[in-house]
Order: sequence, then C-alpha cells, then structure tokens
Amino acid sequence: MRRPLLHALSLALLAGAAAAGEPAGTVTVLEINGAIGPATSSYVVRGIASARERGSRLVVLEMDTPGGLDSAMRDIIRAILASPVPVATYVMPSGARAASAGTYILYASHIAAMAPATNLGAATPVSIGGESQPPPPAVPEPPGKSAPGKGSGGADGAAPENPPPGSAMERKVVNDAVAYIRGLAELRGRNADWAEQAVRGAASLTASAALEQKVIDLIARDLPDLLAQADGREVRVNERTVRLATRDLSEVRVKPDWRTGLLAVITNPTVAYGLMLIGIWGLLLEGYNPGAVLPGVVGSICLLIALFAFQILSVNYAGLALVVLGSAMIIAEFFFPAYGSLGAGGLIAFIVGSLILFDTDVPGMQVGRPLIAAFATVGGIVIAGIVYLATRAMRHPVTTGAPGMIGASTEVFEDFTGKGRVRYGGELWNARSDVALRAGQMARIVRVEGLTLWVEPQ
Repeated sequence: MRRPLLHALSLALLAGAAAAGEPAGTVTVLEINGAIGPATSSYVVRGIASARERGSRLVVLEMDTPGGLDSAMRDIIRAILASPVPVATYVMPSGARAASAGTYILYASHIAAMAPATNLGAATPVSIGGESQPPPPAVPEPPGKSAPGKGSGGADGAAPENPPPGSAMERKVVNDAVAYIRGLAELRGRNADWAEQAVRGAASLTASAALEQKVIDLIARDLPDLLAQADGREVRVNERTVRLATRDLSEVRVKPDWRTGLLAVITNPTVAYGLMLIGIWGLLLEGYNPGAVLPGVVGSICLLIALFAFQILSVNYAGLALVVLGSAMIIAEFFFPAYGSLGAGGLIAFIVGSLILFDTDVPGMQVGRPLIAAFATVGGIVIAGIVYLATRAMRHPVTTGAPGMIGASTEVFEDFTGKGRVRYGGELWNARSDVALRAGQMARIVRVEGLTLWVEPQ
C-alpha cells in the first residue's frame, strides 16, 4: 500500500510544480488615441497579428477617439472579425469617447466595454460637403386623391411622411453605413435599432445608458476590473464558441513603433499639404531656373511623399488639381506680369482647392484653416507687390529701344547741313538735320527712322 500511495503523491507534486511553472497567459493591450487614420489602422492590424503569434488569450483596444477615416476603420474591423484571438474594445479613461468610427469598432469587437463617464455614438458618415439640405415641403394632395382607406392625413390623421432628406448620394452613403453597423450588431447580438439611430440621427449614449440598452457588455473601472468581469464569458470567434479565461492574465502593452510614428507624421493632412506645396514650388522653380538642382531634388522628394500620403488619405482630386493650378498661376505672375489677373485667379483657385482638398469633416483629418490662411496671405502679398512694381514701371519713361533714344544728347562728328554723322552711345550714326551743325556741337535726337537719327541743336 505504501508504494502506490507514494507514487500517487509524487505525481500530484509533479503536476502541481508544472502548473506553478506554467505562465497564466497574456493579454495584449493596444491604444487608439485621437483620430483614426492609416497609421492607427496599420498599428492595430499588426498588433492583433502579433497577439496571435504571441499566443495571447485576449486583445484589448483602449480607445478614445472622435472618429476617423472610413477606410482605416474598415481595415481595423476586418482584422477584428478575422482574428482567432478575442478582441475587447474598452472606451477609457473616464471622459473618453468612442464617436463615429469608434462606435463601429466597438460594435465589431467580441467584448464591448466602457469606463464610467464615457460616451459613444454620433456615427453618421460626414463628408466635406457639410450638412444635408432640409427636406422639401410636403405638397398637399388634391381633394379626393388620397389613398384608399385613408383620410387626407393618413389612417391616423398624421401628415404624410416626407421623403428622406439629402441627395441621392448622401442617402446611399447613410444606408450603406446603416447596413454595415446593423450587420455588426446582429453578429455580436447587440442593439441593432439603436445602432441605426446612431447612424441616421447621430444619437449618442452614456456608458450606463449603453449598458442598459444592450449596446455594450460591461462597465469596468480599469483594465483589471475588465479582465475580472470578462472571465468566464462565452464569445463567438470564427464560427466557434470560446469561453474566456482572463483572470490573472499578465499585461503586454504594445506601443506604436517608429514605422507607425513616421506614417502618422506623413499622413497628417497638414504635413501632407505642406509637403505637396514644397514639392510643387520646388519643381516649378527648377523648371524656371534649370540647373539649380536643389529646388528640383527637394521638390521631387516632398511631392512623392505627399502623393504617397494622398493615396491612403481621403483626398478630393478636384481640390488637388485646383491647388496645383493655383500655385502655377501665382508663380507665372512673376514671369508673365498680367497686372494681377493671373495671380488673383491663382490665389482663388489655391484657396478653394485647399479647403476641399480632404474630403472628410473628421476632426484631425483636415488641413488647419490658419495654415491655409497663412499661405493665402503670403500669396496675396506677393501678388500685390508684383502689381505695384508693374504699375510703377509703367509710369517711368521708356529707356530701351528707339523710344528710349528720343531726347537723348549726341555729339556732331563732322560739319554738315542736311545729312551727316553723329556720335551716340560710342557709335557713329547717320543723321539728318534741317539746321547746319558743326563738329563737336551737342545735338538732341528728335526722331528715329531705322538707322537714321533726326537731330537738332541742343
């Protein structure tokens, strides 16, 4: 009896030692702060992939965002839906928000959590076109033309429903966004009706109201509280049900690397806009001054980087064309003075193009208006200076060619009456005069006919 008892005891001790040496698992924490752009989506997609390679049991997206670009948001959602590791989106700290694109990401996540005193919603897609036009007023129906079974105001006496506001394109964008977020809500078993309200009516909710309306799964004070509440929950991950074991997980916080930082700088709309202007002006100056080299090199590099940024940003190419055309017209004013007409037209094209360059109204994804105003002011000052110099030059007497010779002094080279020669500008010219002139006498030019100067005594 002793030997089997000792054997069982030793096996139990070995199993306990193995369990003690085995790591409890990790949770990968990623941070989304500020507007969601290409750099953010690249960082999150690579972070989820590294969590899978690391064998993490959960990925937590700590989020505080006013929204972002649709393309970047969809890249993040695709990564969440394809991830074999459950993803929890956590709106934190208190006072944070998950607006616009953040609401879609929250709905797509396996676990949706918020800290107290946070909010989400306002998920209506907005472009730089601004607000929709109000719906047209309802046209009253003629008497006797109402639908069968209804009075003039409908079955309940209410006014007939107006057509939805906005243009056809705006309705297409909104309906597409509604279908997208409803699909995510149905996939995760969340409130799809409120999700539609967030898109169509820009509805927003506090954390407590979101939990009450089954928009989110839980409210957590901090990350340990989130892990404790998520422990034991069942979620659907790639067509399979997974029971979360998140208690006592060790935290692995993944920070953006230098590539993400560089991409964030390049894809900042204000930086991309500045690089584009440097590139355009550099290449134009190189074209007007061949051989300068430096403007061409700097301009080429800056323009290529700007075009790379525009490729992954939401750019209105009509605005880009107007900026290029306006810059070219302003520079052309230097070389073809048109008394301000070229420069004024170019300045207008430049301002309009700059304002509509980025086709989005998302905070942080537009060129700063003060920067546009600064460039426009400098351009206006330059154009005004060119016009001033051209106007002053017009008031000065002509100093070149035949008109510039009228009134100039010459020296009579030889005695003559009628035809002779005079010295002007170090050269001998044929001259004619109705008055007899003597050699060495000073005379004044009164007319120029070809290579003959008409002179008179001075």
